[in-house]
Order: sequence, then structure tokens, then C-alpha cells
Amino acid sequence: MPLTFDDLLIRARALVRGDRPAILGIAGSPGAGKTTLAQTLVRELDAGGEPWVAHVPMDGFHLADVELDRLGLRDRKGAPDTFDTAGYAALLRRLRAREDEDIVYAPGFERVLEQPIAGAVPVPPTARLVVTEGNYLLLDTGAWVRVRQQLDEVWFCELDEQERIRRLVARHEEFGKGHEEAVAWVRRTDQRNAELVAATRGRADLIVPVVTPEGRQAVS
Repeated sequence: MPLTFDDLLIRARALVRGDRPAILGIAGSPGAGKTTLAQTLVRELDAGGEPWVAHVPMDGFHLADVELDRLGLRDRKGAPDTFDTAGYAALLRRLRAREDEDIVYAPGFERVLEQPIAGAVPVPPTARLVVTEGNYLLLDTGAWVRVRQQLDEVWFCELDEQERIRRLVARHEEFGKGHEEAVAWVRRTDQRNAELVAATRGRADLIVPVVTPEGRQAVS
């Protein structure tokens, strides 16, 4: 039987056990549909009741351009070493422990500015499941190991390669790059990162093909 979106909802709900919040990670290459899947899961799980699911993207932990310039990494923006990985791991650990009753604020990422925004994502104390998504959740080097240790499961979101690249170029164009500049960035930077991410696919708990617009049809 093909995997359906309802199957994903059932599996996500089952991660929440006992008193401790659960964290679901969604990994995948740039443009594979991670954010769409995460947002759809949160919307469907949270429908009709007190919010108990939160979406915390990894992108909020991009280093700011001024810091990338200082480090000489601006032309590699989006690579694993251009994130505050230790800070990301620390936030996930705090969300798992949830020892206070206050809102926890996570950083967001503004695509128009291409900059992280502090305190942009509120995670209420009622959140029993946190869905976080990003390229490198399955990397086994550096502080990324500490990120993986905080995740109950990691699903790997994948898409036909030609379609993934087409969407990625279109995204760069939507947020200000010219076509040639977008294509060059995808080939020079995004594709290098995509190859690194693809090599982590075998460490995922579940492979999730792209979700169809209809949502509950087979996701393959």
C-alpha cells in the first residue's frame, strides 16, 4: 500500500508519549518540500482545538550576513558551517525539557531579507509536538550530532530531482535573484549542499515522497 498523508498524521501523533514533548525532524535537500510538508502537518494536526503542535524551522539559525562576511563564508551561505548549530541544538533540548510554563521564542528566517529574525516563532507551553525541518538534521559531524539526539524521529522528504531544481531556481527568482544568478547559485552552492544531504538519506526513520496538493492522496 502506498503511503498516504493520513498515515503520516497517525505516525506523528504516536510520537507524543507521556509528559515529555516530542520533536519530529523533517530533513531533505534544498527545494525538496520540507517546509510545505511541515506546515501541512502542523495545520492538519492542530485543526479544531487548543494548539498543541508547533513549527520551528532550522532556517532561523542561519548566521547573519555580517557574520558570514567576517568569517569569509558569504558565498557558501546555506552550507552546514553557516548555521548556529550549537544554538539550534540547545533550543531543541530546551523544548524537549519544557521545564517552564512560558512561551519559548525561536528565531525565524525572512526570505525577502535572507536574514534570521530573533524571537519570530512563539512556541506555546501547550505544544506537545514540535515539527522542525532543515537540510542537515541527519549529518553525523560536529554539533549536528547533538541536533539529531534531540529528535524522536527524522523523516526524509524527497522530490524528483529535475522538479526540485526547477522549484529551487523559481524560489531564488521570487525573492530577488535574476534567472542567471539563480541558476548559478543553485549549481554552485545549493547543489553541493544537496549532494551532502542526499548522502544522509539512509539514516532517516522514514522516506516521504512529496505531498500532493490534495493532501490525502498517496504522497508518492
